[in-house]
Order: sequence, then C-alpha cells, then structure tokens
Amino acid sequence: MTGRVVVLGAGSVGVFVGGKLAASGAEVTFVGRPRMLGEIVESGLRLTDLDGGAVPVSGGQFRVATEPPAIGARDLVLVTVKSADTASAVRTLIGRIEPGAVVLSLQNGIGNDAVIREILPACAVLAGMVMFNVVRQGPGLFHRGTGGGLAVRADPGLDPFLPLFDAAGLGPRPHRDLLPVQWAKLLLNLNNPINALSGVPLRSELADRDYRRCLSLTQLEALAAMRRARIRPARLTPLPPAVFARLLTVPDAVFGRVAGQVLAIDPQARSSMADDLALGRRTEISWLCGEIVGLGAMVDLPTPVNARLIELVVAAEQGDPRRWSGPDLLGQLRDAENRGRN
Repeated sequence: MTGRVVVLGAGSVGVFVGGKLAASGAEVTFVGRPRMLGEIVESGLRLTDLDGGAVPVSGGQFRVATEPPAIGARDLVLVTVKSADTASAVRTLIGRIEPGAVVLSLQNGIGNDAVIREILPACAVLAGMVMFNVVRQGPGLFHRGTGGGLAVRADPGLDPFLPLFDAAGLGPRPHRDLLPVQWAKLLLNLNNPINALSGVPLRSELADRDYRRCLSLTQLEALAAMRRARIRPARLTPLPPAVFARLLTVPDAVFGRVAGQVLAIDPQARSSMADDLALGRRTEISWLCGEIVGLGAMVDLPTPVNARLIELVVAAEQGDPRRWSGPDLLGQLRDAENRGRN
C-alpha cells in the first residue's frame, strides 16, 4: 500500500506532476505559497498536453498547505522548488519527516539530491529528472508543451509508487545511475537561457539556424569540459550528444528533415527561464551554464561561451529588457569564444 505524496513546491512542474498523480488516485498534498494554493483550490486543475489530452482535477481531489504536514516513513516527498531554494525548502521538513521516507528531487541541475541528503540523512533521497516542459497558461491551467516522462534513480522505496506514476502517464524510467542522464538533460537545458534571451517560443527559436548555432557553441564547450572530466552523458536524442550538437548548425530545411522530432513542441511553449524573466524572478542560470563554468574551472578548461550567457541572463534579471536576435546573440557568443582562446 502506498503512502501519501507531498509535493514541496507548488510551481508549474510540481502542480502538473502532483495533479496527474492526484487524478490517478494518489493522496496528494501541495506545499507552497498561499497565492498559488488558493488559486488551484478555487479553480481546480486542468492539465493539458501537446497531444490533445486534458485531465481535470477538482479542488477536492488534493490537499494544500503552506507548511509541510507530518510525513510518515511510507510517504513520498517530491521536491520541485527552484534549485536556489532547495536547502531552505528542505529544512522545513526537519522534525516533520520520519526516517526512511523517500524524498525524490525533480529539479534541474546536478547535485540537488546531495544537498537534500545532507539535510535529511535518515531519509532515502533520490535524484530524478522531469524530461518535459510545463507552462502555466492561466488559473489552474498547466500545459505540457514537449514530450517526455520522468527519469528516476532506481530504489526499492520508490517501487510502490511506480504504478501510480504509470497510471498518471508520467512514464517513470528507473536508472541505476542517474548521473549520466542528469548531465545529458543539462546539455539540453543549455537552450533555456538562449530561449529566454530570444523572447520567442521554443519551436520558433529552435527552427532558427542562428539560435541553434548558439546552442551548438554552448553544448560543444560543455562536452569538451565533460570529456576532460571523464563524464559520459547519456544519449537522450536519436544521435549521440556530440553529433547532435553539430547537427544543430545545418540549414533550417535540413534540420527539419533530419531532426524534425526536436521541433515537436507546442507552438506557445517557452523555457522555464523565459517564464522566470517575464515574472521578474531569479533564474536557475547558476545551475545550468554555471555548472559548466564550474566544471571547466575544475578541469582547467576555459568556458567563455557559457560564462557570457550567464552575464547576459544576469543582466536580464537586473532589468535589461533586450530581446536578442539570433545573429546578435551568436555574435556575442562567438566573440566570447574568440576572446577565450586568446
């Protein structure tokens, strides 16, 4: 018998995943800010996807709380807060969670599970990845704009919950070692700052060769740092990561024929970083490009392209309203790369 599911972080991803589980019969409690909790209770949830699916969830099918409830050893906690908030959010569980409870991080970046494990050493802390994009489109309306399910580190404590995830259509894939998947997802997420700076939807951005060239520069630099660090990212696309990074640079018509599934994205979908900038929130750039810059420093390899993207996103966080065209952003990154070689 499964226990309850507590979602720590009632943002777009947390509400979508938790809402899907609630619709499948799980006992779900969302822990978050009063404004969002009040909204989803009043309006209920409507969870849609790019394939045309729509799942309604009434406000009576889940619980909400501004502070974590008591969490038993058979319960599951999903941590879906932004990486910058991991430590402060997880500390609220101290004294409220029994030893042995499973805590699953569904966050961007590398190492959030290590942060959680340090705070909750008596719990079974697992890494996980959400492989799809979720956009909030209105009160209670959350839309999955790309394909994909969940990737999780295999653990017996999670096994009782896997049927619920399956029934919810979230397709969890357990991995003995999730770290290669995390690094591979990080490579794909290096597009987040490019999309955020472009100001256009994901599909429009990825259909533009100059923006793809920006992503190629960013990924190739990251892959060079990973090779020196002997990190082998998993293969999440039909082509190996290094081949895919080079394929990004081909003309638009060729890219559309060879990698058409990459463009199988809802026309209005944007990256979570684009949403953060639009709402004036701090982004996760330090857990995306920042991971590459940190890795490069560790292996003594300059990473000027990723460093320049950090500078541009930080400027946007501080109020720079500029939306970068493909040629202009590409020029910025190529200049940074050239300076880094000198």
